[in-house]
Amino acid sequence: MENPINNTIFDDVFRTLIEKMPELAVPLINEIFGTSYPEDIEIIQRRNEHQTKQGEIITDSLLLIKDKMYHLECQSTQDRGMVVRMIEYDFSISLESMEKEEGRYRMYFPHSSILYLRGNQETKLLSIEVIMPDGSTWEYKVPAVYAGYYTKEEILKKRLFFLLPFYIMRYEKTDLETKHQELKIMLEEYAEIEKHLEKEFLEEGKEREYRDLVELIIRIANYILKDKKKAKKGFGEIMGGKVLELESDRLIQQGRSEGLEQGRTQEQRIIIGKLLSKGKTVEEIAELLDMSAEQVRIFVEETKA
Repeated sequence: MENPINNTIFDDVFRTLIEKMPELAVPLINEIFGTSYPEDIEIIQRRNEHQTKQGEIITDSLLLIKDKMYHLECQSTQDRGMVVRMIEYDFSISLESMEKEEGRYRMYFPHSSILYLRGNQETKLLSIEVIMPDGSTWEYKVPAVYAGYYTKEEILKKRLFFLLPFYIMRYEKTDLETKHQELKIMLEEYAEIEKHLEKEFLEEGKEREYRDLVELIIRIANYILKDKKKAKKGFGEIMGGKVLELESDRLIQQGRSEGLEQGRTQEQRIIIGKLLSKGKTVEEIAELLDMSAEQVRIFVEETKA
């Protein structure tokens, strides 16, 4: 079983997506529940801490869109008991939103789903049959969605960008160090993904959104590829290069706007240091910053001194 401490990286990235880029969850909600919300619809993030007699429970997300509540939980591995926790979460949520209408109380369960980061099954319904003392029954059902079920083409076509940070997980058991064809396929996929994100975000003036999403993609990839040096290097060159280029442009422009040679020089030192830490060679840095290799070497020597 995977160390639960390591799983926090997936929870952290999921929650960061929800908190910083909730608009990316809209196409996923549309896909799961058959809705057709526009991506710019107002989203209200509701409190995800709920009190029960057993203590506090914390849900991964709780979003209000129009008059409907959406509850999404993220699981890195399959868990047979997850549906039990889901009904507990949803019961607590509905208790807090219970209303008295026409003289009687009504509890409104949220629209809920489990997102499994591993596995490639088609969406299926998990359920619990609730039997009342009088023999009547009702069935609690929650869709389980598997990120690995969606191909790159489907993710990009359906704008399921929310799933992209976790896309690399389908390669975690693939031998990318000795099977060069597998590595080639993976890198080609990410080259296409990066190009598509440039079109969808950068060309639309959404640099912050692009940077945030790519940094989350890189964060998960660095974890999954931590023991795969070739794959990690190739991946970093594809997905990390544009982020570094954007950062370089921003810092250089900042120096220019200050109108001070000293400011520009200091910014260049910072940029060169960051690029070196990312594994870029002197020649690559020179080309990226429109400098000569000799100028870059001088900055490197000055920094060491």
